Amino acid sequence: MHAHGDQHHGLGHGPPRAGSATRAFAVVTLINLVYTALEAAVGFATGSLALLSDALHNLGDVLGLAMAWAAAAIAERPPRGRHTYGWGRATLLSPLANALLLVGLSGALAWEALRRLSAPPEVPGMVVITVASIGIAVNLGAAWFLRGDGDLNRRGAYLHLLADAAISLAAVVAGAGMLLFGWRWLDPATALLVGIVVAVGGWRLLRDSLDAVMDAVPPGIDVDAVRAFLASRDDVSTVHHLHVWSLGAGRTALTAHLVRAASDDGDAFLSATAQALAEEFGIDHATLQVEGGDGCSQPCTGTAAPHAH
Repeated sequence: MHAHGDQHHGLGHGPPRAGSATRAFAVVTLINLVYTALEAAVGFATGSLALLSDALHNLGDVLGLAMAWAAAAIAERPPRGRHTYGWGRATLLSPLANALLLVGLSGALAWEALRRLSAPPEVPGMVVITVASIGIAVNLGAAWFLRGDGDLNRRGAYLHLLADAAISLAAVVAGAGMLLFGWRWLDPATALLVGIVVAVGGWRLLRDSLDAVMDAVPPGIDVDAVRAFLASRDDVSTVHHLHVWSLGAGRTALTAHLVRAASDDGDAFLSATAQALAEEFGIDHATLQVEGGDGCSQPCTGTAAPHAH
């Protein structure tokens, strides 16, 4: 018997929190766009590479946030036609593109910073301090809108914004050094630091994004623990063909074959197991195939079967 359990914390089918993700991305994208324009204008006016590099990085963030915004909006489209799972995996493609953009920008920033270290220009420290301080407030405020969500798309943007706040803090320190001690080299040195931070963050996001696109088990889920949990269910003797992967938009899917003695409680067993998977592991789309006591040593084939919710 094939059966399927789909749980969304008791709220039914479809991506959770429809509309909330797009609103959050809209707010943080517009806030960062305004700040990026301001920072770039001041950077050009003062000749500060620290401000210009941060503005270039923030421009990359705006593009990344815009992609995440678009992905969140696409993910809310319901399943239709050939897209039987819906469009949630769009939220996995956005952080991948965002990561590639970050890695590329980091190289450009580092190159320009190294070029200027030998002859750093004179930059007004107080202006750098003021603009970078605004950047700290903007990035922390924008990150607040995206906090507390396990979706890779939102997590990538959230971590991005926290890193931006740290980079702006470094620019404040650089501005203070130039203002108090005349250390002009701090401007390109800060830009070089920005490039390193961006490269590290971009590489981590790239790694996580590739894992998600390649259907790796989502972070935070121990597949061995899931296997043991399924094996401990009533009358289950064997668990095989277990797969766990991300559907995007904060949803996690599971398929598994359970070898179980014949019983009259099939529907109740499936419903309870799916609910337990959602509560224990956050797996909200579970498809379970129940087999007789002899099991299947090879990939099993079967007929269409009813769904249990």
